[in-house]
Amino acid sequence: MEINKNKKVGFIGQGYIGKNYADDFEKRGYEVVRYALEEPYITNKEKIQECDVVFIAVPTPTTPEGFDDRIIREAISLVGIGKVAVIKSTIIPGTTESIQKAHSDVVVLNSPEFLSEVTAAHDAANPAQNIIGIPEDTDKHREAAEFVLSILPKSPSSLICKSTESELFKYAHNLSGYTQIVLFNIIYDLAKKLDCDWEPIQKAVEADPFISNRYARPVHKSGRGAGGHCFIKDFAAFTDLYEKCIDDKEGVKALRSFEEKNKELLSKSGKDIDLLCGVYGDKVVDKA
Repeated sequence: MEINKNKKVGFIGQGYIGKNYADDFEKRGYEVVRYALEEPYITNKEKIQECDVVFIAVPTPTTPEGFDDRIIREAISLVGIGKVAVIKSTIIPGTTESIQKAHSDVVVLNSPEFLSEVTAAHDAANPAQNIIGIPEDTDKHREAAEFVLSILPKSPSSLICKSTESELFKYAHNLSGYTQIVLFNIIYDLAKKLDCDWEPIQKAVEADPFISNRYARPVHKSGRGAGGHCFIKDFAAFTDLYEKCIDDKEGVKALRSFEEKNKELLSKSGKDIDLLCGVYGDKVVDKA
């Protein structure tokens, strides 16, 4: 819709997620304002409140003390009164509702991202789906959600749902990849023990339409295990939340087993040790 290109679009955070979304909006003709703590964007802090819609892509770390949403809560306070804030960062289910209650003068939405670092520019411009989560089922929130869908890059599928549902789906997406990586590492070790060549197994996996093979390579990038900025922290946050919410000892045990196996894989292969220690503390490497 041409009218939407008259809207000013803000971005808080210029890591690989915020940067690539901002780049895409600029390429499609929108007026974009970027704010981050780094040059040259640090001077744009006050300009964010002038934006009609602001996408927020800032860190939401998991530390040894648990999930931390303080940065995103600070970012929301920069959005102008009556404007729309769209949280792209991965957040624990219920966070959007909590932030909306604390900021009634802003319309807060959740729209999970599915960008891989290596292909982030392509992923931002060609989403498989656009999901908008609303914390309150009001005309105001639904109108804002429809507006955001109208300016996002077109996708084969779009969905408006409760924000707790969109938040949980993002964890489902990341946990699916995490567990697949760990599982295929286990299969890989058995293959080696049985004196199998992994290459034909890998080819068969990639040709199998019933296996999502995106995360089916046991040895990937700098080592083994589910690494990167999202997998480690998100699995830890989800496991903590599940243990708090559900009385399910076997379920928690299953999640913790995947977690411990992944710690071992990452530690022994030397992959993403800094990220691993950031989530679990420095002693995690010694224990693995």
